[in-house]
Amino acid sequence: MLRRTASVLAALVTVLLLPAVGAAIAAPRAFTDPYTPGPVRVVPAPTPPPHDPDRPTAVVVVGDRGGLVSDVLAPYQVLAESGRFNLYVVAPQRRPLPLTGGLDLVPDLTFEELAARTARADLVVVPAPPDDEEPTIAPVVGWLRGQAERGALVLSVCNGAGTVAAAGLLDGRPATSHWNRLGRYASRYPAVDWVRGQRVVDDGDVVSTAGILAGVDGTLHVVERLAGPAVADRAAARVGWTHFREDPSAQDRPAVPDPAAILNAGYRWAPATVGVLLDDGVAETELASVFDAYGGQSLATRTLALGVDGAPIRSRHGLTFLPRDNLAAGSSRIDRLVVPGAAARPIAAPVAAPPPEYVHHPPAFAYDAVVTDLARTTDTATARWVATVIELPTEGLVLAGPRWPWAPTVVLVALLLPGAAVVVLVAAARRRGRARRRAALSVSSSTLSTTTDEGGDRHGPPRRGAR
Repeated sequence: MLRRTASVLAALVTVLLLPAVGAAIAAPRAFTDPYTPGPVRVVPAPTPPPHDPDRPTAVVVVGDRGGLVSDVLAPYQVLAESGRFNLYVVAPQRRPLPLTGGLDLVPDLTFEELAARTARADLVVVPAPPDDEEPTIAPVVGWLRGQAERGALVLSVCNGAGTVAAAGLLDGRPATSHWNRLGRYASRYPAVDWVRGQRVVDDGDVVSTAGILAGVDGTLHVVERLAGPAVADRAAARVGWTHFREDPSAQDRPAVPDPAAILNAGYRWAPATVGVLLDDGVAETELASVFDAYGGQSLATRTLALGVDGAPIRSRHGLTFLPRDNLAAGSSRIDRLVVPGAAARPIAAPVAAPPPEYVHHPPAFAYDAVVTDLARTTDTATARWVATVIELPTEGLVLAGPRWPWAPTVVLVALLLPGAAVVVLVAAARRRGRARRRAALSVSSSTLSTTTDEGGDRHGPPRRGAR
């Protein structure tokens, strides 16, 4: 039994060795590429909006290593569409911060510059950082404690709950986060009452939300608290979010990657690069939907932020973004050219560039259009995984396209075959060896039997009566 078990384990190791090595090489890059910092560039002069002392102040805080693009930009646009706040993106330092997929955001204000405008923020939105280990988020944690002590309402979005928990603001309170982090947070922050299956958890001066687009619901919930239901409904309509006040439940599933995600991360070794053309006036959710779906969550494609001439661009509500290349120079590095924005201006792409594709079509929610396009251009399994990760309801969405990520599946099968062939050959050699041993044993037994029989004839027992 032990030999048989050892043989089975050895066979499994042999078959899986090449796939494991391939995935070990490819997967880390698939997960780290979305947060790779951009090249060093000149940071444009700050142009934050004027401060109105008669309005409450809302800020979205981003750490030095950046943040999840949807967690930052979707709540920002919701707050901007409400028209009721002084609104800023703040950070410990004023330098380009990488958001998911390689979208570099220049914050409006540093912590010190915000303090020069107002003693405290009335609302602090805390998005998910790329790394929620406490040393990495320490500057934000310390600043966040001070804001809470001065009476700020804190809204955590997705895994931003880890930052808020590290600040000690969730101890003894109910809170939620993305389904893939709740188990880890329950171990790391046992004093928190972690809630599963709920998109928004309101505990007075701290509100938390589940995964990614649940942050839209959480921000609208806070807008309703601070400015009334009519303002919240108008903001929801302006961003195209039709799910406000619908089913409040969130994903509640084990933190296990989907098979399509495993294939894309480990075995799509030459992912297509989607060039994303940044243009003045683009809505923040339109930008976020492209960089998050293509460049962050699908693991099937990468994104490259391009500008017409490489100059900074300003979004619809005044955020500053820096392209990582200009269209003419970067066109040779891309497989598609996507222009986000329902009102994007026509682009004359260089001859070498792919033709521009305009993926957003109002009044559809920006993410609906991108997930639908992802299904068409990649596969529906990947698109459904992205919708699951970002907590996007798919009722009513038509996801038409290839059903499965066949290209990485072929790579995986190709990696399995050599090990399987070795196992088959070894097993066949063992069978032949056993057959030869049995044959040799049979011959030996036959010879011994013959010798015994012949000896019995010569030296058999004497006949009765012989003396």
